[in-house]
Amino acid sequence: MNPWGPLLLSVRVALIATAISFVLGLLFARLLTRKTVRLSFLWEGLILLPMVFPPTITGYLLLLLLGKRGPVGSLLDQIGIHIVFTWPAAVIASATVSLPLMYQNCKAALLGVNRRYIDAARTLGLSEGRIFRQVIFPLALPGILGGVALAFARALGEFGTTLMIAGNIPGRTQTMPLALYSAVEGGRSAEANMYLLITVVISFALIAVVSVCQKRAAK
Repeated sequence: MNPWGPLLLSVRVALIATAISFVLGLLFARLLTRKTVRLSFLWEGLILLPMVFPPTITGYLLLLLLGKRGPVGSLLDQIGIHIVFTWPAAVIASATVSLPLMYQNCKAALLGVNRRYIDAARTLGLSEGRIFRQVIFPLALPGILGGVALAFARALGEFGTTLMIAGNIPGRTQTMPLALYSAVEGGRSAEANMYLLITVVISFALIAVVSVCQKRAAK
């Protein structure tokens, strides 16, 4: 029993996926809250779909998109890049399902910034870019950090979508949730309990981080 392999892979996948969802979530939240965007409900719906879809459906859609016969997968295959059943596929799966949480938290944090500070910055002649960097982002940071913690937790616990597009290959794509599933399926109770304990400890730590961020955002 060696839980370190799945644990390290899960952490690596979750960190990269969280970074991707942070950039995209903050970008989309900024664009959709800054001004009126045509068909904004449609774009927001596309961002939030993975949150309401069953994970297997999301995984199957990614498989259709990134598989060798898919529109993206076929182009990548021509240049020798194979995504499906590799650990980058697990990153894509985790980023896809964690993006809605990141987006919602970023959106709420940006909308929660008092408009008086923004208007005051404009009267001082600051550009919109500087207003965002020096006023909006620092004030919204506690809420954004809460979204980062939630997105990381979602990415770390991703199972169904990862199983569909990355598989459950020990040493290559087997993350903690997949390793726990394999241990239970194989009747290895001690191994399953170890994975469970590690997951519970990490989850409580993330809950504590989210709680602290929410309290700071409320202040």
